[in-house]
Amino acid sequence: MKRLPTIALVALGATFAASSALAQPGAGGQAPRGAQAPGAQVPAPMSSEEAERATRDRRDRNFLENAAQGSFAEVEASKLALEKSESEDVKAFARKMVEDHEKMASDAVKLAQAKGATPPEGPSLMQKTEITALRALSGGPFDKMYVNRIGVAAHESTIEMFEKASQETRDPEVKALIDETLPKLREHLKMAQALNEKQDKE
Repeated sequence: MKRLPTIALVALGATFAASSALAQPGAGGQAPRGAQAPGAQVPAPMSSEEAERATRDRRDRNFLENAAQGSFAEVEASKLALEKSESEDVKAFARKMVEDHEKMASDAVKLAQAKGATPPEGPSLMQKTEITALRALSGGPFDKMYVNRIGVAAHESTIEMFEKASQETRDPEVKALIDETLPKLREHLKMAQALNEKQDKE
């Protein structure tokens, strides 16, 4: 029998060592990354009921986050109105918005935290853009945009969001928050619409 050259023997040894290493656990006796540990349990797939519950929970958290952002925007824009507006009617409306929406924001944030969500700390990016546009105005143009956008349009959108959430949620705490807040939002909208009509006549 012919003897294999030394180089061939070394190559064979290296191949065997490499294949043996692949068959052994990783450093420290652990299984290779991605391999399932012996005795580990594969998570059972969610049932349709569990999946539906998870969807509802996510929807409730999104609603609470959006509700908080909306109230933060109302407060920030209304504080700006107290600084910039020359109309006593507008300032009276703005004071009401600050008072009510500070509480609404606080309530939404607390409930979002209780539901495991990370609540926002201020308005959304789009709302901040609108507030920035308000900062550039003064006098009559400021009052008109504030009442139109923050008073009427924002409250119409928020009421629609709350009514939709009221129909969809099964969470009694979320439902209680909606039931407490909706009448105030509708009152705000009526105030803003009346103020808007008065501005149109002036």
